[in-house]
Amino acid sequence: MIAASKSLKRRLAEDTAGVAMVEFAMVAPVMAMLIVGGLELANFAVTHMRVSEIANTVSDNAGRVTNGMDEANVYEIFAGAGVLGKPIDFEANGRVVLSSLQDNGQSGNAKGQKIEWQRCWGDQAIASSYGTEGKGKNDKSLEDGMGKSGRRIKSEYGNAVMFAEVSYNYSPLFLNGFIQPQTIRYETAFNVRDSENRKISNAQGLAKMAC
Repeated sequence: MIAASKSLKRRLAEDTAGVAMVEFAMVAPVMAMLIVGGLELANFAVTHMRVSEIANTVSDNAGRVTNGMDEANVYEIFAGAGVLGKPIDFEANGRVVLSSLQDNGQSGNAKGQKIEWQRCWGDQAIASSYGTEGKGKNDKSLEDGMGKSGRRIKSEYGNAVMFAEVSYNYSPLFLNGFIQPQTIRYETAFNVRDSENRKISNAQGLAKMAC
């Protein structure tokens, strides 16, 4: 009986058939978190890239318009943004604010910059951080131009700068309980290549994509 008991104990001690299963059960949650975290991080990085690309494309394309800006050009510029933003459903979750920044032509204490015109696209009600169309026209409220502190952008007299503010409300794919939704935001500016591109017309009578 004692010999049989010892034999059973020895067999149990030598039996490792379930070790792999136990180890996998211990490691699986950690591996799952690493995989999900990696996917979330990759998606966050790709979304940042998309939003940045939209901002660069909008201001660059607006600056390339020749023979004067028209509402039809604005439609085309925002259509391009829509193509870039489709993979992240940007139209429903984002906002583009395109402003034409120019010298206000004033002198003395009223000299500064102005927002000659401003157009918006996207379903989110996110306003410009620097003001609406007409701001700075008769005063120096935009004396230093537009942009974050230390990175202000100003236009030269007789020209214009296309200033794009692009915001996107990001929601995590998987880790909603660990990562809070946040707004991804980029600003870009390009000088207008054509000095005639300072006003905006509406030859076709299109609805203004106002803000």
